[in-house]
Amino acid sequence: MKNNILVFGTKNFNNSLNEIKEYLNFSLIFFNINTFTNLSINLINAVLIENEISNNTDVLRSINTIKNKPILLLKKHEALENIKFIYDGVITFPLSLKEISNKVTNLVTTKKFKQNSCVSINGYVIDKNERKLKKEKLSITITEREIELIELLFNEKKPISKNIILKKVWKYADDVNTHTIETHIYRLRKKILNKFKDENFIINSKTGYSI
Repeated sequence: MKNNILVFGTKNFNNSLNEIKEYLNFSLIFFNINTFTNLSINLINAVLIENEISNNTDVLRSINTIKNKPILLLKKHEALENIKFIYDGVITFPLSLKEISNKVTNLVTTKKFKQNSCVSINGYVIDKNERKLKKEKLSITITEREIELIELLFNEKKPISKNIILKKVWKYADDVNTHTIETHIYRLRKKILNKFKDENFIINSKTGYSI
């Protein structure tokens, strides 16, 4: 299935893209202020913005409503100036059709990978790729099992007992018992406390552990 790319461009630029769209490996959706409010953002995989209109009021307002979609800025040889939004990459023209297609496809793939590898939890971010727990500019290294534990506690709506943690995270390993789980959680809480000064990231109650 082709990726859907939302294009913000001048009339001439849009016409040029429209002429070559059958040779691209993605589908084009051209921005129209009159129909944008009815557009389902979930159908959009990435955004292309021509530099010449990047600071247009309607364009900026619309871009600010698009969350978690990779943005690619298209420019000619002139330098980028006063760009008022965050973008993920730049295409400098002229480029071949193959280069344009590869740039867009790589951007979408990279963004999806990063989104799938990062999980937001109560003001923190778990980066599964780097195996780090992050908050603002601080981070700690965590193990794969600690990642599984944090996700389990966060996804449950109520405290989880040590026996359930033993079953779901440690898979009833022969060398693990509830005391081992207590030790692992204690060490994880200590790491978080030392780095983030947070005593309540993992809460221990009579009915179990929770986040």
